[in-house]
Amino acid sequence: MLRTTRTTAVLLFTAWAVDYIDRQVINLALPSIGDTFGLGHAERGVILSSFFVTYALTQIPAGLVAARFGGARVVCAALVLWSVFTGLTAVAWSFAALVVFRCLFGVAQGLFPAAAIDTLSRRSLPEQRLTANGWIQSSNAVGGLLAAVLGGLLLARWDWRVMFAAVSVLGLLVVVAIRHGLPAPLPAEQTGPTLRQPKGAATALLRSPVVWGFAVMFLAYDVVVWGLNSWSASFLMEERGLAVADAGLVSLAPTLLAAVAAVIGGRLSDRFEGRPRRIVVPAMCVAAGLLVLLPLTTTLAQFVAVGTLVSGAVGLCYMPCFSVPLRSLPPGLTGAASGIILFGGQLSGIIVPTLFGHIVDAFSYRTAFWSLLAGPVLAVAAVLWVPQTSPRFLARLRAVVTDTPKEDDSDTSAAARPA
Repeated sequence: MLRTTRTTAVLLFTAWAVDYIDRQVINLALPSIGDTFGLGHAERGVILSSFFVTYALTQIPAGLVAARFGGARVVCAALVLWSVFTGLTAVAWSFAALVVFRCLFGVAQGLFPAAAIDTLSRRSLPEQRLTANGWIQSSNAVGGLLAAVLGGLLLARWDWRVMFAAVSVLGLLVVVAIRHGLPAPLPAEQTGPTLRQPKGAATALLRSPVVWGFAVMFLAYDVVVWGLNSWSASFLMEERGLAVADAGLVSLAPTLLAAVAAVIGGRLSDRFEGRPRRIVVPAMCVAAGLLVLLPLTTTLAQFVAVGTLVSGAVGLCYMPCFSVPLRSLPPGLTGAASGIILFGGQLSGIIVPTLFGHIVDAFSYRTAFWSLLAGPVLAVAAVLWVPQTSPRFLARLRAVVTDTPKEDDSDTSAAARPA
């Protein structure tokens, strides 16, 4: 991997880890916030989902903004803004105020993902891009773990308001590191195929069913991820008597395995030159079987063991949701395409936390966990529909790319050479 790519990956890894710390500490604080404002499970779910409403709606505009102004500028702006709104969460005086602050926080963080992908695409070779992204996306699990540990320590010593005030500082520190350490972009001829891009090519992606097919795949992936991330801590505290200070410890194995799986998924995607079905179909079938077992566990250790395996299986599917578009498009279009895919995924964040809470109130945690089986089923259906290689993908993006060579799209063709 090029030195420019490695340096960029390290900086974006750090930024994305802070993204997840700021985003996920609320999962640990949710019981305390509920006690402060007298909220039921459904209202707590609204707090979680309010973030995802604006976060999801920002994804597509963020991709277009990154394509227009460059990902690095947008990344820094996003870090500053979401740090401000994380700090404001600490002073929320009512349920309504908390929802408003979480919505604004969602806008700020929504600017970041597509801009980060654009930033890396301008500083990486296509054949190394998914491996680099896999390393960066492993930060999601690391950030989740740090959120659990840091949040648990702060909540055990102080209250949830102090916790939000403390973590708000982290993003500002990362901005300083990026401003001083981010390398210059690579020459354009190294970062992607030389393709004819008509005026308005980025917005033309919005009309492409094939890009939306990858968005559906990411939506399905996030059904499982946000269902487990949003409610596992509350389940263990309410049903198994887990102390809030111990939440970080029980999250250790699932988050570490998810991080490793994201790296492996990215590496395999480069090795297979895309072909996401080779990873998604077996991994999601395993995840479905484990989700059936998860609410049937009778001890804390069993729940953590099964949940860890679910995290690993699903984690393998992260980069395949982006594999073909990121390998096929030049940097000017990867941010826009990623914004569409990310938008699909974040719809799960809007729907799943609130729906999960309603199912818990109406039925039980067991039924709510089983409802997450919709994710693997939809993921398999989507991956069987989308094109598996760059030539097939580009051929279906007639508004953006033309005159691409043909290649065998059979999943039984010889494995691609390692990148």
